[in-house]
Amino acid sequence: MRVPSTNGVELEVHDLGGDDGSPALLLCHATGFHGLVWQPFAEHLAQGYRIFSLDFRGHGDSTLPVGRGLEWEGFGDDVLAVIDALGLDRPFAVGHSKGGAALLLAEQVRTGTLQAVYAFEPIVFPPAVGEERPLPKGQNPMAVGARKRREVFASRDEAYERFASKPTLGSLHPDALRAYVDHGLEDLDDGTVRLKCRGETEAQVYEMGRDHGAFARLGEVWCPTVVAVGELSTTYGPPVAQTIADRLADGETEVFPGLGHFGPLEDPAAVAASADYFFRGV
Repeated sequence: MRVPSTNGVELEVHDLGGDDGSPALLLCHATGFHGLVWQPFAEHLAQGYRIFSLDFRGHGDSTLPVGRGLEWEGFGDDVLAVIDALGLDRPFAVGHSKGGAALLLAEQVRTGTLQAVYAFEPIVFPPAVGEERPLPKGQNPMAVGARKRREVFASRDEAYERFASKPTLGSLHPDALRAYVDHGLEDLDDGTVRLKCRGETEAQVYEMGRDHGAFARLGEVWCPTVVAVGELSTTYGPPVAQTIADRLADGETEVFPGLGHFGPLEDPAAVAASADYFFRGV
């Protein structure tokens, strides 16, 4: 399903199934990923929710904004555009990394849009942890790495094997990694495949990731919110998660032993069970 968003963006929205008549659940992915990477996660919630996900602007099969950069406020716009297009009435929402930040940004723009948010390591850094202003282009280490990332592979199977051998993506559950590869690469005319989220796009997202101002406005998020964190994460630890939760009107934390920053993709069953328990108590 195609949905228009701001700045000329066309979003791809995915129907991940679930029970008709059950509460709606919107799943929001991290930088560099796409909406179908949530398939293994959604399978654990299909009995209690009607589930949707989206490809954020510049990711998956969604388009880039016209005539402007990838400011993170646009990701919040994407969340609101999908909710409006699908006619969702105060859905539950799960966001990972950038996806978690996008949900908080959307709720800050339109308070009361979401019934509850489960955010796994949302990129909403306190000034003491992240830079108050974005690093100059070329100095953000995440962006530097993205621009160097290999984009083209002989086949999806080759891409899968390469990613599985790397420390970061190798931590993903095999089904989540398979979903990322199967739907995150496009076929080229010469028979090879290429990442849909190009390295330059991913780099721009990282470069703008500390400039959205969501942390200063966390008090405007009134819906119940969990800030979940992986015990082994190198992105930020439980103290930062607690700092974020404390600034929310109704926030709490959840720490996952043995998981890192990619927790929802590393152990979809455990994180889905935690989100379900939280939502059922709201």
